Amino acid sequence: MTYHDEQPAVFVLDFGAQYAQLIARRVREARVYSEIVPYDISAEEVAERRPAAIILSGGPASVYAEGAPHLDPGVLELGIPVLGFCYGIQEMALHLGGDIPRTDIGEYGFAELTVVGDGGQLLVGLPGTSQCWMSHRDSVGTAPEGFTVTACTPTTGIAAMEDPARKLYATQFHPEVAHTECGQQIIRTFLHDIAGIPPVWTMVNIIDETVERVREQVGTDRVICGLSGGVDSSVVAALLHRAIGDQLTCVFVDHGMLRLDEAEQVVRTFRDQFHIDLVHVEAEERYLSLLAGVGDPELKRRIIGEEFWKVFFDEATRLEGVKWLAQGTLYPDVIESGNKTAAKIKSHHNLIPFPAGVHFDLIEPLKALFKDEVRAVGSELGLPDEIVHRQPFPGPGLAVRIIGEITHEKLETLRRADAIIREEIGAWDTERSVWQYFGVLPDIRSVGVMGDERTYGRPIIIRAVASADAMTADWARLPHDLLAKMSNRIINEVEGINRVAYDITSKPPGTIEWE
Repeated sequence: MTYHDEQPAVFVLDFGAQYAQLIARRVREARVYSEIVPYDISAEEVAERRPAAIILSGGPASVYAEGAPHLDPGVLELGIPVLGFCYGIQEMALHLGGDIPRTDIGEYGFAELTVVGDGGQLLVGLPGTSQCWMSHRDSVGTAPEGFTVTACTPTTGIAAMEDPARKLYATQFHPEVAHTECGQQIIRTFLHDIAGIPPVWTMVNIIDETVERVREQVGTDRVICGLSGGVDSSVVAALLHRAIGDQLTCVFVDHGMLRLDEAEQVVRTFRDQFHIDLVHVEAEERYLSLLAGVGDPELKRRIIGEEFWKVFFDEATRLEGVKWLAQGTLYPDVIESGNKTAAKIKSHHNLIPFPAGVHFDLIEPLKALFKDEVRAVGSELGLPDEIVHRQPFPGPGLAVRIIGEITHEKLETLRRADAIIREEIGAWDTERSVWQYFGVLPDIRSVGVMGDERTYGRPIIIRAVASADAMTADWARLPHDLLAKMSNRIINEVEGINRVAYDITSKPPGTIEWE
């Protein structure tokens, strides 16, 4: 087992199209550890690693397409419970002698699922009809020998099939998507009842096992952690402190681009509450001098990123006996670094530019976790909600929300306006339905009237988006009264602002951030 020898694991064989990540998350929501592996993992390696169950993901290809991904058929003969979704049911049928006729009739979107007979072991307890989500053209026409058909739709005769004797189960629809009414129930039935996996993947177990691994890995060495105040680095710091106590030193490089009161909160939380050895480097003036006259967004990002590591390593090399550098790498970062079935989305997000003569070994205690799990771990460790549920915030901070040159005056203006936006939307959005909201300070001025005088002030643009994962986003439909209240407060309370606008651009074509 990759995560821990005592933690039962479910392997999700990745056939592409980003389905694998969603399946892995759904498995973890059922309190079972999941791990994404390549579709062509050998049966020998699977047998050696001994997963408790296997799920075959969907994928964008036809099983008949040239270069289509195919699993090692031996995986289906190991006696390990296997569940296939969409492309997975077709792979199962292809390798076991079923028939997949080529057809011009596809099925996309909602479909009415009808249980056949008693639904077998997988669909037991489902209503006679329910809503499911389909996304396929090919489908199984004849089930392999030994399989029983357990569900159908008006278009697909074999919407689910199973062979309990060989522990093989499959659906043509997608149980992992929220549109399938009983999808999570199906996944839980497979994991808990069929595969017999206990629901033991809990935040307490994650913390206990991670602490044990860190102690084994680090021993008596010292560890340094770059603390930004964001969710990932904060949870890493709290988790490492739980594991190794005073062997940890955190370096907080305050570049002056943080939101209102965030720097103070970082110091208050980690130095005063957790009593972590914290080096606070106040470097706003240093950054502002480097950014003077710079308006190009990419140049701003590069200057801030390069200076961060320079400042960080200046501090790190002053500490004696440090062997390890801690990072907040998450499981999606590991997955997105590239695999056989999906295009490489991005390089590893935490490549470290070690200066000449400096090197630390890396420790990444969160690399098996998704973002929502990291937040849950943070809450369990006692981090305040303001940190655990902090919105995504770019590394360069407010520098990418100020269009044009960065100055101290612009930073203070945006901080105060942004604080009003976050306060008001946060009080209204108690269910956290809005993914992200913030202010933008564009590099323009406009004429206004305040009292009996004409003004020539700056506008503030409010950006608020709804999203599930930030891959796509839609502008949030905020109530007009809320928008009016924010506009009035910003103009009345923030000097130099005489106009407020609301950005109603979705992603795509826009991006969430402005720069």
